[in-house]
Amino acid sequence: MQIYSSSYSSYSTKLTNLHMIRSSSNHNQERNNYNLKQIFVPNSCPNLSVSNTQQLPLNQSVAAIVFGGGPDSELYPLTKTRSKGAIPIAANYRLIDSVISNCINSDITKIYAITQFNSTSLNSHLTKAYSGFGLGKDRFVEVIAAYQSLEDQGWFQGSADAIRRCLWVFEEFPVTEFLVLPGHHLYRMDYNTLIEDHRRSKADITIVGLSSATDHDSGFGLMEVDSTNLVTKFTINPKKTQQDLISVESRTRSDGTSSCYVPSTGIYVIGREQMVKLLRECLVKAKDMASEIIPGAISHGMKVKAHMFDGYWEDVKSVGAYYRANMESIKSCRFYDKQCPLYTMPRCLPPSSMGEAVITDSIIGDGCILDRCVIRGSVVGMRTRIANEVIIEDSIIVGSNIYEMEEDVRRKGNEKKKEIRIGIGEKSRIRKAIVDKNARIGQNVMVNKQSGYVKLIISFHSFKYLFDSQIINRDNVEESNRESEGYVIREGIIVILRNAVIPDDSII
Repeated sequence: MQIYSSSYSSYSTKLTNLHMIRSSSNHNQERNNYNLKQIFVPNSCPNLSVSNTQQLPLNQSVAAIVFGGGPDSELYPLTKTRSKGAIPIAANYRLIDSVISNCINSDITKIYAITQFNSTSLNSHLTKAYSGFGLGKDRFVEVIAAYQSLEDQGWFQGSADAIRRCLWVFEEFPVTEFLVLPGHHLYRMDYNTLIEDHRRSKADITIVGLSSATDHDSGFGLMEVDSTNLVTKFTINPKKTQQDLISVESRTRSDGTSSCYVPSTGIYVIGREQMVKLLRECLVKAKDMASEIIPGAISHGMKVKAHMFDGYWEDVKSVGAYYRANMESIKSCRFYDKQCPLYTMPRCLPPSSMGEAVITDSIIGDGCILDRCVIRGSVVGMRTRIANEVIIEDSIIVGSNIYEMEEDVRRKGNEKKKEIRIGIGEKSRIRKAIVDKNARIGQNVMVNKQSGYVKLIISFHSFKYLFDSQIINRDNVEESNRESEGYVIREGIIVILRNAVIPDDSII
C-alpha cells in the first residue's frame, strides 16, 4: 500500500512550500534568496558552450515558455471547466506541476505560463503554488493570460501567435534561448542535457523526439532525422503506418544516406534571435509552432536538430491517457525522487483519517476521511470522503474543494438532491471510473456493474471481499454521452462529471 502525501518528509515539506513567482515585495528578499540558493542552485554551473554568446548558467540564459493547453474534445468532460494543465493527477498535483518542476529542478527559473482556454483554475493554481517568496526579479513563474490590445483585438490564434504577441514580455531579460513546453505532459527530464546538446551542435532549433514510441502517435509531428540527428523533414499527421511510427530503425535514402522517423514531443529549444526572426520576419502570419514554424524553419535553411529522449513520457491528451497515467503513478515511484521532487501548492491539510479501511495498491491524497471501506488499485484525491461498506476498484476519485458535513447538508434547503453529501455514499460500488471533483455519489450506487457478483462481508475486526471469477463489463459500452444524468463513458471508462449528483440506488 502506498499512502502518498506531497509532504512525505521534512525535506519535501520545505520544497513543496517554495514559491517561484515574481513578487513586487522585497521583504526578506536577501534571506529568501539565500534559502532558495541552498536548495536549487548547484555549487557549480556546467560549462556550456554557446555559439556567439558567453557561457552562462541556465537560470540566466534560458527562459521557459509553458502552454496551459487549448480546447481538446478527447479530454472532455475533464476539460469542461478547466484547461488541460489544470487537471488533477496522482491525488495531490496538477498536470502542469510536472513541467514546472522539471524547470525548477533544471535551474531554469524564468518561467512564463501562457494561458487562455478555461484558464481560471490554472491561473489560480500557478499563482498560489509558486508565489509569495519574494525571490527577486530574475526568478519567477509569471502567468500571461490571453489579452487584447489596440494592435491585436482578437485572442491568441495558436502557440506561435501567442509567443509572437508576448515577445515584448520575453525580451525583458537578455536570455539566449527559449525552451517551449506543453503544460499537460507527464515526464521527468533534465533540461540541462537538452540545452547542452543544443549548444554543442550549434543548432538554431532542437526538438525533443521519442526514441521509443510504441504507445504514442505523431500528434506533435513526425521528424525525418538523418544519421547526425539533423531534422530534414517535419510533418504533422503524416500518412504513416503504425510500424513506421513505432520504429526508429534507419532507412537508406536515394542519395545513399540513412534516416529514420522519430515522433516529436512538442518540446523545443529555440535561439532567441532565431525565434524573433521567424515570428517577426519570415513567418509573420504563422499561428502554430508544430505545423508552421518548424517546417518553415527547415525550408528557410535553419539548422534543426533532434534530441532523443528514452524515459517515461505521457501525452495526457485523452480520457484513456489520463486514466493510464494515474494507474501508472500507483505502480511507479517517479514522484518519490528526493533529487527531483514534484512541486505543487501547499494546502496545509490534515493527515488522512482511516477507520477500518482496507487499502491495497493505491495512492491516498491529503485530508481524506475514509470509513470502513475497501480501496484497491485506485487514486484517491484530496479531501475525499468515503463512507462505510464502499468498494472502489481501479478508479480515480479526484477529490473535493471543501469538507461537507451532515449538518452542512441539512442547512442547504429543500432540494432533495442537495441532501447527498460530497463524496461516496454508503454501500456504493465503483470500478474503472473517474469521479471528478465535488461529485455527490448517493448510497448503494453501482458504477460499472459487472455480470458477476460482488459480495462484501463486514465484521468489526476485518474485511473480506469475494469476487466472481467471471467479472466482465456486462454491456461492454465504450462511448456514451449522458451528461444530463451526470456521467459519460469514454474509452470504456465511466466519468462522473464535476459537481454531478448521482442519486441513491443508481446503477451505471
